[in-house]
Amino acid sequence: MTEAATAKFPWRATLLCLAAWLVPSSGHFALGRRGRGAIFLAVVAGAVTTGYLLSGNLFQVVPGQPLSILATLGSMAMGLPYFVLRFGFGYEGVAEAATYEYGTIFLLSAGLMNLLLVLDVWDIATGRKE
Repeated sequence: MTEAATAKFPWRATLLCLAAWLVPSSGHFALGRRGRGAIFLAVVAGAVTTGYLLSGNLFQVVPGQPLSILATLGSMAMGLPYFVLRFGFGYEGVAEAATYEYGTIFLLSAGLMNLLLVLDVWDIATGRKE
């Protein structure tokens, strides 16, 4: 990168987005949007908790199934909760549970919602959104 390009690169926005991905709503809290951040945190945490309680699947890559890569990335988008559940608790879901499919959708939705929140943080931090 040239010196001019480096000076214009939005480092602050990038770091806020990284924080927002890792800990849902932390980017909104850092930007001073505490009410908005609290609501979004409740939504993402509620989806993760509901998916866990319904014994949903935390996707992981399955060889020979290329769509599992997309599902895994979607689930990993929830940030730290994914890694805590997957590696901290060894959670995978219970495929025999009657609520397995519903729980899977809640867990995947939590990741996708968090991705939308990361994009919202980017827009606010770069001045594209008020």
